[in-house]
Amino acid sequence: MRLAEVMGSLAFLRGLCEADDAAQWPERMQDLLEAEGPERAERLAGAYNRGYAAFALTYRRCTPAAEIAIARFLEEGNALAGMIATRYGN
Repeated sequence: MRLAEVMGSLAFLRGLCEADDAAQWPERMQDLLEAEGPERAERLAGAYNRGYAAFALTYRRCTPAAEIAIARFLEEGNALAGMIATRYGN
């Protein structure tokens, strides 16, 4: 759930800051939803939307604080993805 929330936060913040990979975050979330299956899709989508909405309420433009948040979320997301792959990977 936390990974989905991080992805939602990044989807908003990367778009706000006009990053080259901004359009990839919703696509990555769709890939996660498909990998997890319909039984978890609603909860994962809710976590993603919470992450997105939390920053949509706070930021109206890209700021240094938003850039710091992006860096932290990228680091956290990478760590979470690594742990998930190690624990559940093929």
